[in-house]
Amino acid sequence: MSVVSASVCAPLAVLGSDVEVPLVSGEKVVYAALDYAASAPALQRVWDDVAAYAPYYGSVHRGAGYLSQLSTDLFEQSRRTVEEFLDLREGDQVVFTRATTDSLNLLAGVLPAGTRVFAFETEHHASLLPWRREGLTVSYLRAPRSHAEAVAALDEALAANPEGPRLFCVTGASNVTGELWPVAELTEVAHRHGARVVLDAAQLAPHHRVSVRELGVDWIAFSGHKLYAPFGAGVLAGRADWLDAAEPYLAGGGASRTVAREVDGSVAVEWQRGPARHEAGSPNVIGAYAVASACRALTEAGFDALQAREQQLIDLLQAGLAQIPEVRVLSLFGTEAARVGVLSFVVQGWNSSHFSAALSAEYGIGVRDGLFCAHPLVRTLLGGEEAAPSECGAPEPSLPGERSLNAIRVSFGAGTPDEHLDRFLTAVRELVTDGARWSYRNEGGRCVADTRR
Repeated sequence: MSVVSASVCAPLAVLGSDVEVPLVSGEKVVYAALDYAASAPALQRVWDDVAAYAPYYGSVHRGAGYLSQLSTDLFEQSRRTVEEFLDLREGDQVVFTRATTDSLNLLAGVLPAGTRVFAFETEHHASLLPWRREGLTVSYLRAPRSHAEAVAALDEALAANPEGPRLFCVTGASNVTGELWPVAELTEVAHRHGARVVLDAAQLAPHHRVSVRELGVDWIAFSGHKLYAPFGAGVLAGRADWLDAAEPYLAGGGASRTVAREVDGSVAVEWQRGPARHEAGSPNVIGAYAVASACRALTEAGFDALQAREQQLIDLLQAGLAQIPEVRVLSLFGTEAARVGVLSFVVQGWNSSHFSAALSAEYGIGVRDGLFCAHPLVRTLLGGEEAAPSECGAPEPSLPGERSLNAIRVSFGAGTPDEHLDRFLTAVRELVTDGARWSYRNEGGRCVADTRR
């Protein structure tokens, strides 16, 4: 195999685009990062912005010195940048968190007692599991097979539960299939029944313009590390009333306005209102600034242009896989459904862990295999069929009686060169036609090439 160089046609420059990785054969190739849905590479622009600020790093909301004031201004300006990026309404607020998972757990903690939460079983675990706590009731809805079916199912579920506070949680784009959900239509139904809506935009925000004002959702959550920003920051943005009425997500400095000892020896606390109420401790100013930098970069690049180019890659990928009869693409809404650059599939006769390991070891291509933290959805899409036997097995546990259930996910975005998708399709065809050139074994739960020859 010859050494492959990265193409320069990606619209946005990302870190790692020229990193070479070793193949099991001893050769090196430029790494084809096709696992954006897990963590997208950082934009060069983001890295440069953070590096320029780093010498001026100081405490936020804590000091009178110049660097502290500068860092505080930067932190709050980052909040305003995110507000603009999401097109928030007047009165909405931005709370910086660690990631989408953190954001949705925060929201779960502020819901009024007795709230009933509705979510389709197709959600990522981050938006499926946080609601399982005392004081809340969860209704999980069956996986729909069309937008119309999803809207009708929510309408029926809410009509059957008309009392008390209610929240509907929905993804904007599936982390398994990449398919877009009818967020505006679902929100209209929820609001007609008096329910509120939180949008998991972890997979949507990096690919499409998201307007809270236009979609009408009450809250939105997303992660910086999927938006081409490193440093472990996320966002929960939206209505302030339930956030201000609840106890802080974390108790500590910054969340408290005043703290005083009482005569009886107890401590009386007056909590802040606004974002500070749920941002206790020293804020992650670098993470917030990285998120804001990514928001600016995507906005300036133009989502129309980014989406048009990404659609070309989606079309290329779908057409290429459709020519390989052994490949079955997973889908809820059908092959014509609109999607972002995320696609999952299985290969007849192959265990997905084995296939993914061969893509890495023999071609320098990084994808993901498993159940993608969306176990109910993947099990539904696979229909209970077992993966082919393999010495590697699957990376995630199966249910009793299941030998192995797993799939392969390829995902990409604004930093992906065309060549990476071309190389991926070539690799899939060669593996299906000729098989792997190396044997593989399980090592610490991972499928790896066996070099003990």
